[in-house]
Amino acid sequence: MNERRANALSAAGRWPWWLQVGAIYLVARLISASIFMAAALHQGTNPWFPAKPDYWNFINIWDARWYGEVATNGYPSELPLNDSGNVQENAWAFYALFPVLGRALSGLTGLPPAASLTVIAMVAGLGAAMVTYRLFRHKASHTAALWGIVFFSTFPVSPVLQVPYAESLNLLLLASALLLLLRRQYLWAVPVVLLMCLSRPTGVPFAAMAGLLLCYRLWQHFRPAQWREGSGHSLRELWSLAGLTVVSGVGALVWPGIAWLVTGDIGAYTKTETVWRGHDLVPFMPWFDTGILLFGPVLGILAPFLFVAVFGLVMLTRPVRALGIELRLWCICYMGYLLMFLHPQTSTFRMLLPLFPLALSAALVSRSGAYRTVVAMMFVLLQIVWIVWLWAWAQLPGGGDYPP
Repeated sequence: MNERRANALSAAGRWPWWLQVGAIYLVARLISASIFMAAALHQGTNPWFPAKPDYWNFINIWDARWYGEVATNGYPSELPLNDSGNVQENAWAFYALFPVLGRALSGLTGLPPAASLTVIAMVAGLGAAMVTYRLFRHKASHTAALWGIVFFSTFPVSPVLQVPYAESLNLLLLASALLLLLRRQYLWAVPVVLLMCLSRPTGVPFAAMAGLLLCYRLWQHFRPAQWREGSGHSLRELWSLAGLTVVSGVGALVWPGIAWLVTGDIGAYTKTETVWRGHDLVPFMPWFDTGILLFGPVLGILAPFLFVAVFGLVMLTRPVRALGIELRLWCICYMGYLLMFLHPQTSTFRMLLPLFPLALSAALVSRSGAYRTVVAMMFVLLQIVWIVWLWAWAQLPGGGDYPP
């Protein structure tokens, strides 16, 4: 038995890289689908369908319903208001690229919007895994990059990559933009970044990362000759990176601008986005509010600072330094974006997916097969926790449920 297993693994090791990556990703998604189906058997009364739904109904809930609404009916021309004149939940919180693609696929194939969105999400997730492997190969060996894909594919919230959410499409575009960045193909990254900015709100941290990278490359280029190491950027590459930085910043404003243009309200997007948090946007403050709620008035104030300190120390570790300046800057800027604008709650776990370059760092912590296998198994077990706790609906005493 052990010899047959070894022979099978040896044969799989001779497959082309894309087949190995595809096999890893598809097996991970089958495992997640099994967890979804098992959880669906225990799903009781909920706002969307009868108890014990099938797999396809079970994955088409929560934000998937909003994307389906956009794909079918588009966006409202006026913001819906309650009796007090406050903006209510509406489709402007959900970026357009994903539902527009779903509507186009439905028009071409006749599939219902929910099915079209599911197909796009699954295909985009597979594409994201492929591009992520190519990204990881710039920084690590084939084996380490494959283990990075294992961690990417089994991460506790990775089941969201196979449901009708925009995460998989956004990760495909983000990984592509980062890969082009590593290759110094800055102008080729421009259309990718613009599309990324229409899939999910990752434009602001990407623009910040590109701007900081430009400053670093300018310092490398103009510092005294005796301090220079390796091949720096040419002036043409610097101009291209500057152009990408400007486009990224403009791209981050495109979706709020479209919401303003259609509704006539300059704050249409931010007003809609903050409906779910129940108060206006105040940078950084929600982290302290949540800290006080969880840990009390003293530790709650200290908790965000402690979190930043721990994250900073992680960024200084050897496995993370192996990612290189571009990927580390991305992780730092994205985490800074979350700290500035995110209201921390149960959806925060899902918001961590764009930190996917850290999957490679996790694989580089040790070459031990036992360590890597245990991490992957732990991730799968935590998928069960995420799906049962957050995806499945269980009404809270005060009404509603925690969102995934």
